[in-house]
Amino acid sequence: MREALEALIPEFCEISDADLRAKTIAVWEDALKRGGFGLDDLKRMPFTILVDGVQISFIEHVRTVAKLCIAMERILVEAYGTRVKISRDHLIAGAMLADVGKVMEYQEKNGAFVKSRHGTYLRHPFTGVGLGFAHGIPDEVLHVIAVHSKEGEGFKRSPEAIIFHHADFTDFELVQ
Repeated sequence: MREALEALIPEFCEISDADLRAKTIAVWEDALKRGGFGLDDLKRMPFTILVDGVQISFIEHVRTVAKLCIAMERILVEAYGTRVKISRDHLIAGAMLADVGKVMEYQEKNGAFVKSRHGTYLRHPFTGVGLGFAHGIPDEVLHVIAVHSKEGEGFKRSPEAIIFHHADFTDFELVQ
């Protein structure tokens, strides 16, 4: 499954720390198993069920936001050098994992993606943190997952979480 996930989402390979990359992929494998979804389902799953008629898939959203994060980090480092402290690996791993909990927050029913029983109790940031914690994901990455959405309002975000938050909402607001 690892190779298939890397083929579907090549941005996993942007995580230079092999251990962090392996743990990040393991979280996805676990989420897919627990959520009862396969890789082909991810191509059909909308990135949000909060807006009717969304034409952007879950995978398109994850990949686009990861690419935005990578580009933003590169530009910020080019502009400010060592004056800005950004962990590229933590940023990319956070981008890969921030929405992984949706695989358990959603279910497919009568050909439509709807909120699952699990999703009625826990939104994806909570599930993502739980999955990440179980797989030994570093706290810095768990922070990105935890604070990327409305649940993080009022919480001081790390540089990686700030970048991801803005990339995520840029994509969300453009395509809803």
